[in-house]
Amino acid sequence: MTLNAATNVTWHSGHVDRKERGNLLKQKGLTIWLTGLPSSGKSTIAFTLEHKLVKQGRLAYVLDGDNVRHGLNKNLGFSAEDREENIRRIGEVAKLFADAGIITITSFISPYRNDRNRARTIHQDSGLTFIEIFIDTPVEICEERDPKGLYQKARRGEIKGFTGVDDPYEPPVNPELVLKTEDKSPEQIVDSIFEYLNKQGYLSRTME
Repeated sequence: MTLNAATNVTWHSGHVDRKERGNLLKQKGLTIWLTGLPSSGKSTIAFTLEHKLVKQGRLAYVLDGDNVRHGLNKNLGFSAEDREENIRRIGEVAKLFADAGIITITSFISPYRNDRNRARTIHQDSGLTFIEIFIDTPVEICEERDPKGLYQKARRGEIKGFTGVDDPYEPPVNPELVLKTEDKSPEQIVDSIFEYLNKQGYLSRTME
């Protein structure tokens, strides 16, 4: 559990509220949280979704696991404690992006259920929508894809604590969507996400 070392600080409210930002962008900010095993297809789906949203005139942004570790989280490794802090930070950043009115898409293994639940809670406590999507790809298929060769290195013992090999992945219990990637293109999977978002009214241009 992350300790709060920040003392003598006060939250300052601005003069622009969430509805005003939404009216400016003609959309509602929210977070779409993609989770699944390494090489399950999360990043490809996330960037395909972002592209489709932007082509429709919506402001969307992907927070990708590898990309974030080049900067914000470059000081974190892959121990259980560092994974927890990695997801804590991303949960907070995603909340800020969503509050700004951006359709925020996160692509992280985020293997531990409690860490994902905390990300959900901080959104819900702020009145923001959090959509958890489980990219349900069997480990055998993930290993076949494995563009970085990481599963092979983990099997040889060259990488320790690798999710799906010697570190657990805890699937979501009640995600908003479960998407299986076998025999489906990224575009088909993104169509399923769009169908859900439209049905729930999350892509409405009208601010309440």
